Amino acid sequence: MAQQLLSNSIVTLRALEPEDLEVLYRWENDTRLWTATNTQAPFSRQLLRDYLASYTTDIYASQQLRLMITLTATGEPVGTVDLMNFDALNSHAELGLLIAPGYQQCGYGREALSLVKLYACEHIGLRQLYVIVDCNNAPSLKLMRGAGFIDAGRLKSWIRRGSTYHDAMLLQLVF
Repeated sequence: MAQQLLSNSIVTLRALEPEDLEVLYRWENDTRLWTATNTQAPFSRQLLRDYLASYTTDIYASQQLRLMITLTATGEPVGTVDLMNFDALNSHAELGLLIAPGYQQCGYGREALSLVKLYACEHIGLRQLYVIVDCNNAPSLKLMRGAGFIDAGRLKSWIRRGSTYHDAMLLQLVF
């Protein structure tokens, strides 16, 4: 079976739906994930409801795009992938990837990255993607490097965790 732009036999990337409210509420308020997302405070259901109601998949209008990662066989949500800080002039965007606890280390991140790279390059026409990853996040660094991202620099004391600061790696993927 030929690979579709937003789906393969493992995962599918799809637009957010109003029915995603509870899963987004759970993920956005899971404090274990806040270190990866830079979240500083809990999200209310109303805030997320408003976000879903105004959500657009037009990356040119909103400068960002969030897609739900679901299992192709069941439609079960396992994470999100974001293209943010979209720069049409310079043809690049920052990539964000969240795989929910319980679904990590199953290959879903790798599959979602494969799809979003294809979509970003072939459909949106981006020249490159970049990510910023805490140097202490070995699984994410391994995932990104395995997906073809290369180290572009080390950002000193970039991420604050409590009273300490961590370095972060800037990684790039040029198509």
